[in-house]
Amino acid sequence: MTMEEKIQKIKEIVQKELSCSGHNMEHLDRVYNLCLHLAEGEPDVNLEVLQVSALMHDIARVREDMDSSRNIDHAILGAEMAGDILLDFGYSEEFIESVKHAIFTHRFRNNNEPKTKEAKILFDADKLDSLGSMGIARLFMFSGQHSTKMFLETPLDEYIKDNLMGGDPSGRIKEITIHAPNLEFEIKLKSMGDRLYTSKAKELAIGRINFMEKFFNRMEKEMKGDL
Repeated sequence: MTMEEKIQKIKEIVQKELSCSGHNMEHLDRVYNLCLHLAEGEPDVNLEVLQVSALMHDIARVREDMDSSRNIDHAILGAEMAGDILLDFGYSEEFIESVKHAIFTHRFRNNNEPKTKEAKILFDADKLDSLGSMGIARLFMFSGQHSTKMFLETPLDEYIKDNLMGGDPSGRIKEITIHAPNLEFEIKLKSMGDRLYTSKAKELAIGRINFMEKFFNRMEKEMKGDL
């Protein structure tokens, strides 16, 4: 089986597992393309590891979203699922472990640090897709899916303490329905550029974050009837 055939088969497997939300095939395609863009000029990047990791990084997202206990972490489960699937493709143990590491560490909210170039590029690409106009669109897709508020004014310190696990800004959300897109931006996305690894991603993040800040500033004024 050629690499192209493997990639196509993996896409078909992943598509069956995806939800109709901000973590869908369109998201994977954008992350995939961003990964290739960020990898340009980077030495010693295994592109096939990167491509497979990009396609499979959210394979367990539906299972997390459907888990009312909030115990499933899609990065952890997804790494295991990917490992099992890739065994059937004849990949080496080293290759599979590299993919598993990239998937395991791609999530912002579990603080598992990516160590390899492929994992760092995947992390950056996934986070870039949560920023800018695409990030705004995904926030409101998520908001509609989970019936959250469109905009919520609340003291950030209190919100973090009450609704994020461990009272940590990077902690998982306890109760989705009292979250809101503007809170996600203020708590997590506004400072996302500081968490990125590649210089190219950091540069792209600046413009995307500035766009989001202008959007939410205007939204606040419209919510109050000032505009």
